[in-house]
Amino acid sequence: RRQLNDHKRNRAMSTSAKTQPDALSRVYASALFEAAEDAGGQDAIEATLSELEEILELARENTRFDEFLSSQILGAKERSASIAAIFTGRASDHVVRFLRVLNDKGRLGHLGAVVSAFDELVQKRFGRVEVDVFTATPTQEGDLESLKTRLREALGKEPVLHAYTDEAMIGGLKLRIGDELIDASVATQLRNIRGDLRTGAADLRSKTDQLFD
Repeated sequence: RRQLNDHKRNRAMSTSAKTQPDALSRVYASALFEAAEDAGGQDAIEATLSELEEILELARENTRFDEFLSSQILGAKERSASIAAIFTGRASDHVVRFLRVLNDKGRLGHLGAVVSAFDELVQKRFGRVEVDVFTATPTQEGDLESLKTRLREALGKEPVLHAYTDEAMIGGLKLRIGDELIDASVATQLRNIRGDLRTGAADLRSKTDQLFD
């Protein structure tokens, strides 16, 4: 489980955090997707996504590595050699080649957007959907499995859940599916109830005033 505040802070600090992909990022992602598929089909594609997300996680946790990826000062040739030294034997050959291509094209600092685009391709091909689950306290595995079952039935896709703890919440849960936020938190329910009560009181006053007009 992750703390929401840490999650937000890490994303904000890292230039390699997952971001909304642009057209060029989707082109690079499609090329990598084809390379991974040629290397071993679905298993290789999923392994590639896992490797890319581990690299992004490393960039989020290690400021020096993040700066290494995005620095405009370091020469492309020098960085390419470093990429080979760091990742050869630790990542798939096609992933290492891909990182070096991004570096040569000056796009390595946009790795987060490329990974987001690659993630979209994986979800589309294999019928999956990423769902962020926010709760006030850590969610039990049994509850996550139950939620996954309900989401699978509702969405018609295989949900991949990412659980986060939001200490600002009173209770209930919030789900982020793509760009949509589904807020079923206790705080939101209380706000809605207060709104309904205010509306009801206003209606009652209006009707009472009409009686004495």
